[in-house]
Amino acid sequence: MDLYNQTSYKISKVITKDYSTSFSLGIRMLDKKFHDPIFAIYGFVRLADEIVDTFHHCDQTEMLRKFITDTDDALTCKVSTNPVLNAFQDVVHRYAIERTHISSFFRSMEMDLSEKKHEHSSYSEYIYGSAEVVGLMCLHVFCENNAQLYNQLLVPARKLGSALQKINFLRDMKSDFSERGRIYFPGVDFNSFNAEMKLKIEADIQADLNESIPGIKALPKGARLGVTVAYIYYLALFRKIKMSSANSLQQNRIRVPDYLKIILLIKTWLRYQLNLI
Repeated sequence: MDLYNQTSYKISKVITKDYSTSFSLGIRMLDKKFHDPIFAIYGFVRLADEIVDTFHHCDQTEMLRKFITDTDDALTCKVSTNPVLNAFQDVVHRYAIERTHISSFFRSMEMDLSEKKHEHSSYSEYIYGSAEVVGLMCLHVFCENNAQLYNQLLVPARKLGSALQKINFLRDMKSDFSERGRIYFPGVDFNSFNAEMKLKIEADIQADLNESIPGIKALPKGARLGVTVAYIYYLALFRKIKMSSANSLQQNRIRVPDYLKIILLIKTWLRYQLNLI
């Protein structure tokens, strides 16, 4: 089993590196003991995302149903022939991740297949399941079964997950609408999206970011730098979005170039070494 488990974690690591430069760099800034568990969480989330976002030539509803069943079986049997699920179930059991988090995540994935526009209630539910609980899964890892610390950092972790997801929504507005017909923000129509709507969404994101900062600062030392790097990357992306017009967001996907990510990583690492983070 040791060899199979090691191989399972390696596969999740490859998926993470291939799909997300930013996330991979952030994970490398974590203490080494956190690398495999966080890769496993990302690999699990990525597979579900692929089902609802990419596999349009298949019966996505049936594929997601099977993935949910396979996940349940992996958690029950504590092993899976799907290496990504095998690594994920190991993390769930090792760090006592609540099954309710996984259920909420899958509920949001189901919403991606059935709901193209959101009201305020479904929007909040979607944000929670698609982003906040993923942050909470990672928080379980960082707290290493310290329930008191986990409860202390729960709200800031949710706020950070919420902020990053909303930034993703603004960044991906064009592709979400043109390729998948989705509009996540309540009361927003893609064709009438304007500066006033954009400012309102940005204010909401900024409030979430502000509330997340105390939690980042209170993270265990081995997790603080990696999470800060992710925060800094998204802050740079958010600033580019704020400088872009509403029309530009409808036409282009805003991104932070890789060279700038490296510069931000080095600056953040230096501040960390000087105990400024």
